[in-house]
Amino acid sequence: MHEEVSISTEYITLGQFIKIINILESGGMVKLFLQQEGVIVNGEQEHRRGRKLYPNDVVEIEGVGSYIVTKED
Repeated sequence: MHEEVSISTEYITLGQFIKIINILESGGMVKLFLQQEGVIVNGEQEHRRGRKLYPNDVVEIEGVGSYIVTKED
């Protein structure tokens, strides 16, 4: 089961998303984490923090969890 993360805008960048879910404390840590580890977005490995995430995108972070982007009403 995916944990839902709600956004109020059309999209959110991967870097902003990771900061919102509070697994890393700073933008620098997010940048380093994505360069070294990366995450899975919709089944594909991703290392770009500027990757746009839209509602219904699924983000999987190894050892942390699985998240789905939802749109606030």
